[in-house]
Amino acid sequence: MLKAGVLGAGHLGKIHLKLLQQSEEYELVGFYDANKENAEKVASEFGYKHFDDLDELIAAVDMIDVVTPTLSHFEVAKKVITAGKHLFIEKPITSTYEEAEELIKLAKKHNVKGQVGHVERFNPAFQAVADRIENPMFIEAHRLAEFNPRGTDVPVVLDLMIHDIDAVLSVVKSDVKKINASGVSVISDTPDIANARIEFENGCVANLTASRISMKNMRKSRFFQRDAYISVDFLDKVCEVVKMKDAPEKPDDYAMILQNAEGIKKQIYFDNPSVSPNNAILEELESFANAINNDTEPVVTLEQGAKALKVANQVIANFNV
Repeated sequence: MLKAGVLGAGHLGKIHLKLLQQSEEYELVGFYDANKENAEKVASEFGYKHFDDLDELIAAVDMIDVVTPTLSHFEVAKKVITAGKHLFIEKPITSTYEEAEELIKLAKKHNVKGQVGHVERFNPAFQAVADRIENPMFIEAHRLAEFNPRGTDVPVVLDLMIHDIDAVLSVVKSDVKKINASGVSVISDTPDIANARIEFENGCVANLTASRISMKNMRKSRFFQRDAYISVDFLDKVCEVVKMKDAPEKPDDYAMILQNAEGIKKQIYFDNPSVSPNNAILEELESFANAINNDTEPVVTLEQGAKALKVANQVIANFNV
């Protein structure tokens, strides 16, 4: 079992602590939190070992799980990597792309593995259709959330939209060509609602909307490609695949047939894969353990996390506020 330590014991950090303790892949050694009062409270309430010194925690483990505010990611991740320890780090990987690039170089130099916590890659609904998304040419995503003070230290693009940016980049095998975006600050100092139109070199267009001031929660994406429409509800964990094929000469009485102006007939049919329930956070953590133990590439590499951050920062830079 890999010895694991957690850095940060806030809302998400406590979830990671619980899951690492439950996991058969890890031995939870303990945690460090800069807020001593909070650290003592968490240690007392849940029984996790609290380290007063971060360096002592790093020295005692094989892997550090960084669940701190984004602004502190770079400095602590740098310390973890230079100590020769594997790094799991929550999204966004760092505050700037330059910081992410430096972490990538350091990880190669010290021969350690890193994974970024883009948890939606492990959402069972997305996993069920990911291999069916082939050369999508139009993507639409809505990620809407009710207001929560957590996360307002960064723009909504880095807080919410980056989930969809990463998902899109994982299925669109092309470079970004152009970005148009707009964002509005309503309750925070940074934009709380944003829209981005991302055009790729291969002609694909992704239209992404994110809001943290909505009346209800929504996390839906739709992927359109030749002869297929695929939808993913990340919140309710359901998916739908609608495909079209050439209609037979004698279709079934209940077949859904479309005919275009040229007289070409297509039959619509549903090919919905089963969704296997999972705990996405536990699965991403255990997938990282597998990558370490088997010396394979993590599902979400530091490079992929950096690429998502780069596009997210380009969205912010293109805001027409």
